[in-house]
Amino acid sequence: MLLSRISGLIREGVMSRLFGAGSAYDAFVIGFRIPNLTRDLFAEGALSAAFVPTFVDYLQHRDRKEAIHLANLVATAILLCVGGLCLLGILLAPWFVPLLTPNWTHAAPEKTQAAVRLTQIMFPFLLLVALAAQAMGVLNSFNKFAVPAFSSTWFNVGSVASGIALGFWLGPALGIEPIEGMAYGVVIGGALQLAWQLPSLYRLGFRFRPAFDFGHPGVRQIARLMGPAIIGNASVQVNVLVNTFFAASIVDPVRGVDGATAWLQYAFRFMQLPLGLFGVAIATATLPAIGRSAASGDIDEFRETLARSLGLVFLLTVPASFGLIILGPSIVGAIYEGRRFEAYDTHQTAVALAYYALGLAGYSAVKVLTPAFYALKDSRTPMAISLASILINACMAWVLVTRAGLGHAGLALSTSCVALFSFLALFLAMRVRIGGVYGRRLRSVVLKTLLASAAMSAAVWASSRLIQSGFGTGFLARLADLAVSIPLGLAVLYAVARALHIEELEMARRALASPIARRLAGE
Repeated sequence: MLLSRISGLIREGVMSRLFGAGSAYDAFVIGFRIPNLTRDLFAEGALSAAFVPTFVDYLQHRDRKEAIHLANLVATAILLCVGGLCLLGILLAPWFVPLLTPNWTHAAPEKTQAAVRLTQIMFPFLLLVALAAQAMGVLNSFNKFAVPAFSSTWFNVGSVASGIALGFWLGPALGIEPIEGMAYGVVIGGALQLAWQLPSLYRLGFRFRPAFDFGHPGVRQIARLMGPAIIGNASVQVNVLVNTFFAASIVDPVRGVDGATAWLQYAFRFMQLPLGLFGVAIATATLPAIGRSAASGDIDEFRETLARSLGLVFLLTVPASFGLIILGPSIVGAIYEGRRFEAYDTHQTAVALAYYALGLAGYSAVKVLTPAFYALKDSRTPMAISLASILINACMAWVLVTRAGLGHAGLALSTSCVALFSFLALFLAMRVRIGGVYGRRLRSVVLKTLLASAAMSAAVWASSRLIQSGFGTGFLARLADLAVSIPLGLAVLYAVARALHIEELEMARRALASPIARRLAGE
């Protein structure tokens, strides 16, 4: 998972230097965002959350042959339903893309046309990532985490390598624009993400054979869970789309209609590193365990696993939030700044990153809590909270952008506030649902983690300011800042956390020394 997120940052670093935060990259973000909306729903959300508990139940209470048949039924349904959705998206892109970017339609129509074309090119990615998500769910159910976790790395590396080849090397001969080449690279990367997992499925005895039986009890159960689950998991991505609408309407005093969409995308990419490493990884590893606990009716074990996972999430994400806020300019500058990505873009991206970081703990905890409800066969509660969060985000975004005039920073802030709201609502509902989630222990972890994070922040702030005052803010100075401040912050954090006797510290140390998924699974 760490390698996947780092490769994702490298991919964005390449994009920033090739295209900066200008018109072409803004259009690419829109083109990728619409099909990528379902990446969170399928790859890390509703499909896995609905499929994995059902599949685990079949493995526990029926034979493997029936489980394989269920997997084939689901794969066939994905090919038909998601494939049809891809075709529909390609046909309707000229209609819904302008609705998402009305300001571009009037101020920069060529930018809207580019976004439509890029959307049509990248829509097949949706089908590929849905199939890859199912493969990930099957492998995770057999406690195979390394191969699925590494699959995203194949996407990042494959999309960049093939995109550069098609857009820059072969583009002139093929009549492909550089940004279009990167869009084709996204589709190729999605195919590699799926293909990487197929040999592992084959070794487990899985062979894909088209099977049609939408009345099958397992398929019906997955469908029942997925319907509300799609809404329940969609809040962050739908809120991103809402924010994209507002971002496209922002007129920056320096860049005009360009910039805001790209700055938010570049900033959110940095959020993907701790979110994927901590939130998604812990949730992925926890899901099979809580699925087994729920299936066997062992609520005490369910409660213990959930509380342990949430405590670890807070211990890892709260300090990460502080670090992203303080070191944001150095991180963004070191990774992105250069060629077409200028110092002004670094500043604006760092501002967005700071506001996004405020919600990191909420993002990650939601990743753990939402699948826990699905394991209990309760998809209504996350759905209701998700609907409420979408409404809250839309209202906050409108106020912060149009009334408070915070621009793209206001959009990042509204997203973080909604993530924290979703966590609190889900946590309180879960506490009522299972009769408590070791609340006192979690409160103790949060308070102690805040104290340790404050001490870490003081040390990092002093170190960063000292280096900047002596060496400036050039590329080498930023690298020196990160090379000194990050290890110093981690050392202070560990020392203070150990002095405060935070129970999850040893678990976090072992998790960072080896794959988080393996540790939580007890391997």
